[in-house]
Amino acid sequence: MFVDQARIFVKGGDGGNGIVAFRREKYVPMGGPSGGDGGRGANVILVADEGLKTLMDFKYRRHFKADRGAHGQGKNMHGAWGRDLRVKVPVGTVIKDDESGEVLADLLVHGQEAVVARGGRGGRGNARFSSAINKAPSFSENGEPGEEKWIRLELKLLADAGLVGFPNAGKSTLISRVSAARPKIADYPFTTLVPNLGVVMTRERDTFVLADIPGLIEGAHQGLGLGHEFLRHIERTRVILFILDAAQTEGRDVVEDYRILYRELELHNPDLLKRPQLIVANKMDIPAARDNARRLESELGKTVYCISAVTGQGVEELMEKTYALLQAAPQDIPRGEEPVVRRFEEELPFQIDKVEGVFEVSGPRIEKLVVMTNFNSDEGLQRFQRTVIKMGLEEALKEQGIKEGDSVRIKDFEFEFTE
Repeated sequence: MFVDQARIFVKGGDGGNGIVAFRREKYVPMGGPSGGDGGRGANVILVADEGLKTLMDFKYRRHFKADRGAHGQGKNMHGAWGRDLRVKVPVGTVIKDDESGEVLADLLVHGQEAVVARGGRGGRGNARFSSAINKAPSFSENGEPGEEKWIRLELKLLADAGLVGFPNAGKSTLISRVSAARPKIADYPFTTLVPNLGVVMTRERDTFVLADIPGLIEGAHQGLGLGHEFLRHIERTRVILFILDAAQTEGRDVVEDYRILYRELELHNPDLLKRPQLIVANKMDIPAARDNARRLESELGKTVYCISAVTGQGVEELMEKTYALLQAAPQDIPRGEEPVVRRFEEELPFQIDKVEGVFEVSGPRIEKLVVMTNFNSDEGLQRFQRTVIKMGLEEALKEQGIKEGDSVRIKDFEFEFTE
C-alpha cells in the first residue's frame, strides 16, 4: 500500500540524574564530593533511505521514544549517553511540526539526517557544585526532560518527469508501455489513486524516472478529487508532460482540458509553469483524434506531440524529447517548500496566570528548573529558591497581587508563597 502522509509522536530521551556521593577511603578524611553527572538522553533522528518508497511503516507504529541517559555514579563517574534512535524515511520526505506547520526539514538526498527531538542533558552531580564557600554540597540535579512533539511526514515523490492529465487520459497505459511499472489500468475514471514511478530507458540506454500522477480535475488546487494529495507529487518533477485525451472519449473538449490543467497548476504553485513542458495528444489510434490534435495545436500555438499509448505510435520519440529536455533543465531538485529557516525567538522565562485563586506559573525555563531540582534535599530547595528570585519570579508574583499563604503551582508542584 502506498502511504504518503503520516503523523507521529517523537520524544528525545531524558537526561540521567546526577548523584550525591562523597569519597570514602581509608586514611582520606574529608574526601570531598564525588557524585558524577548523568548521561545525555538520546536524540530521535530521521534518516532518508532511498530503499523506502512509502510511509507505510508509520501506519502501524506512531510513537518513537529514544533511550534516556544513564545516572551518574560515585567516584566522579558520569553516566553513559543514550543511544540515538534512528528512524528511516523515504527520500523526498518533508517533516513539519504538527502544531505550527513549520517545516523542520526536507530530506532530499540518501543518508541525509534531521534531528526531530533532542535528548535532555544529564543532571550535574554534587561534585560540580563544589566551591570555596560550599566545599561539600549535598545536592545534585535531576536530568533534563527530552524534547517531545507531534510531527507530520509528507512524502513528495522524486521523479525527473511527471505525467499530468485528467482521469482516463491514458497516463497509466503510457507509463506501463515505456517502463516496467504495472499500474492498475481500467476503462473508468480514477483507476489510479496513488502515484506510480517507472524507469524509462532511451535508445542510447540513458535512463530517467517518470511519475504517473493520479488524474486531476477542475478545482484540484482547492482539494477537489484529492487534488492536494496528487498535486504535491508534481512539485518535485523537473519536466511536466500534459497528457490529453485527443479522442475526447469522456465527452470533454481537448483544448479546454489543457487550459483547465494549466490553470490548476498555476493556482497550486505558479513556479510549476516555469519548468519545461510537453503537450501530448494521446489516443491517436482513434480516428477522431487527428482533427482534435490539429485544432489543439492551432489554438494553443504550441507544438503538440501525437502518440497512442495503446499501439506505441510516437511514444519512443516522446521519451527521447523528454530526455533531451531533462538534459537542458537545471539538475537541482525543485523543493516546492519555503527554505527551512531557524529564527531566534527570545524565550520568556515564565508566564503567570491566576486560575481559581491559584497562581499558575508556566514556561519552558521555569518548568525545566522544577523538573531538574531535587526537592528531597534542603540545599537543592534553597538553590531553587535562589534561582527563581534571580529570574524575577518573586517580584512578578508580587506585581500580580500575591499574598502570604497563597498557592503557586508549577507543573505538578504546588507551593505556599512566603516572604
